[in-house]
Amino acid sequence: MKRRHVIAGVGSIGLASLAGCLGLVGLDEHEASPAGVEASAREDTGYEQTDVDDLRIEEEVGVSALSEEIVVTNYLTEHQKAVDMGPLGKQRGAEFTILSTPKVEIAGRNFNPVEDKSAAELVDLVAANYDAIDDVERVSDGEATVLEQTTTASKFTADAEFEGQSVDVNLHVTEAVETDDDLLVTIGVYPQRVESYEESNVRSLVEHVVEDAEDGNSGQDGGDEEDETDDGDGDGGDGGGNEEETDGGDGNESEDGEDDEDGIGI
Repeated sequence: MKRRHVIAGVGSIGLASLAGCLGLVGLDEHEASPAGVEASAREDTGYEQTDVDDLRIEEEVGVSALSEEIVVTNYLTEHQKAVDMGPLGKQRGAEFTILSTPKVEIAGRNFNPVEDKSAAELVDLVAANYDAIDDVERVSDGEATVLEQTTTASKFTADAEFEGQSVDVNLHVTEAVETDDDLLVTIGVYPQRVESYEESNVRSLVEHVVEDAEDGNSGQDGGDEEDETDDGDGDGGDGGGNEEETDGGDGNESEDGEDDEDGIGI
């Protein structure tokens, strides 16, 4: 399954109870804005913004004359990094993704279920929408600061598939925080063999999330080739990224373009 479908279900809106009235008040279309990570944090950690992908969900709600189509557009901002994958060598096996999903509010009530989902429920949706990640187990719960808001940050272990081989990975998921118009969720994943430095890198990325992704930094138009050797794996130390990016490091180029099927699960 391609990564763009992995957490589409997370941003689905439960609007059936409002059929017949949303269109009348101009609330039949909702679109989020893609979020990103500060360039300095990407450079320090060695992650490159590789894709800003829209996830459009069209749902017909209601029956008969009250039936209407509700359109919700979510965004996934994806970041990747080449790390030591053991027998597989250096591959883009570390990923950090931000889901932006629009608020849907009427009379102070929010109808986007992401707001109330726990980290465990969010990671279950990730696993359910990706056929090569399983055996997800919660390790710990803590706190993280995203956009100056304190939220729950949970760590999980899982089994994932990378180029046909099983890889033990860690997953880090934060519960939703709010912008004026959207809800944001972050998900980080990396092989357990590089936990000593990638865990702190993911924490840094979470803390440096910004509301707007930079234009021109996605790898959507790139080819299918993978030039992982240019990215480094950050093996030396807790910053993990200072020796990595010989090609510029801030995500302005993507060597592998739309490599949807060869990354680990998000």
